[in-house]
Amino acid sequence: MRLHIPNVVVVDDGSRDNTAQLAAKAGAMVVSHPRNFGKGAAVKTGLTTAMQKGFDWAVLLDGDGQHRPDDIPVFLQKAETTSAALVIGNRMHDALSIPWLRRQANRWMSRQISRRVGRNLPDTQCGFRLVDLKIWAALPCRACRFEVESEMLLAFLDAGCRVDFVPIQVIGRAAHSHINPLTDFWRWHRWWFSLPADRRVLNPFAA
Repeated sequence: MRLHIPNVVVVDDGSRDNTAQLAAKAGAMVVSHPRNFGKGAAVKTGLTTAMQKGFDWAVLLDGDGQHRPDDIPVFLQKAETTSAALVIGNRMHDALSIPWLRRQANRWMSRQISRRVGRNLPDTQCGFRLVDLKIWAALPCRACRFEVESEMLLAFLDAGCRVDFVPIQVIGRAAHSHINPLTDFWRWHRWWFSLPADRRVLNPFAA
C-alpha cells in the first residue's frame, strides 16, 4: 500500500490479536480503540486522524484483505479527471466472485438507495473509497456499524457532491469477515427506515 500512499493509518478497533503490533512494525500509524466500537466508528477515527495530520484526502480500505492497494491509482485518477468528492470501488463487474449472501444483500441495498436518489449506484456497500476529507467533515455522518457506507454515500449525494465509481479487482478475503448477516442487515434496515420518507436526493450527476 505504501507504494501508492506513503502515509497509512490503521485503526485497531479493539482487536484481540496482534493487529496493532504488526501494523506498527510495517510502518503504519496505529490508532487503537479500547474496545470494539464498530466499523463506522473505526472509519470516523481513521478519517479524523488523517484530517488532524493535515491531509485533504483519504483512501479507505477494509482490513480483511479483500482490497488490492494496486487499485488506488484508479481512484486518484477518477477524482482528478471528474472532480468527484467521493469515489467508490465497484465489484459488480465480477459479482460471482462475491459470496452469494453478500452479493444478494449488496444488490438489494444498492437497488433501494438507487431508487431513492434516482440514479444507478452499482456497489453502494464497497468499503474501498477515496474521500474528500473537508467535505466529509461537514456532513452528518453518525453511523457506528456497517451502515456507514450507505450513510456516507447518501450524505455526499444529499450535499450535491459528485460521486463516481471505478471498477476494482475482486479477491477473496484473507481474514474472516465480522459481518453478521442477520444482525447487520436488521441494523441497516432500521437505519434505512429512519430516513425521512419524502427525502429524495437531487444530484446533477445521475447516470
